[in-house]
Amino acid sequence: MNIDTYWLQISTATLQMGAGAIIAITTAWLLRRGQNRKITRENRRIQILEEITSQVADLTHTFAKYSTLVLESTQYLERWPVARKEELEKISEELTQEFKKIADAQAKLLMLGEKNLELGLRVYTARMTAWTRQVYVGRRDLTPEQASTLKNAIGEARDLFYELLSRKYDRLLASA
Repeated sequence: MNIDTYWLQISTATLQMGAGAIIAITTAWLLRRGQNRKITRENRRIQILEEITSQVADLTHTFAKYSTLVLESTQYLERWPVARKEELEKISEELTQEFKKIADAQAKLLMLGEKNLELGLRVYTARMTAWTRQVYVGRRDLTPEQASTLKNAIGEARDLFYELLSRKYDRLLASA
C-alpha cells in the first residue's frame, strides 16, 4: 500500500465521519427546535387562556359591585344617598370598560379556534346584559326574588364557562 493512498483513505474516512456528525447534529437540532416550537405554542395558548380568565374575573367582580348598588337603589328609591349614586356611575363606567375587554377576549378565543369557549363567554355576558336591562335604578316593581332569579342565571352561565375553560386548560397542561 502506498503512503499517498493510505492518507487519502484516512482523509476520506475522516471527512465521511465529520459529514455524518454534522448531519446528525443538524437533524437533532431541527427535531428539538420543532419540539420547542410546539411547547412554546402550547405555552402561549395557556398564557392567553390565563389572561382571559383574569379578564373574566375582573368583569365578574365589577358586575358584582354594580349589581349590588343597583339593587340597593331599587330598595331606597328617592332616599338613596347622592354619594352612592356617584359610586354607581363610576362602577357603571368600569363595567363598560370590562365589557370591552371581554369583547377582546372573545376575539382571542375565536382566533384560537375555541368556539365553545367563546360561546360560553358570550352567553355569560349576555345574561349580565339581560340583567342590566331588567334591573335598573328607579325600577319600583322588582322583587328581591326576581332579581335573585336573574342573578342565579348569570351564575349558572359563569359556571358553565369556567367548566369549559377548565377542561381546555387541563388538556393543554397534559400535553405541555
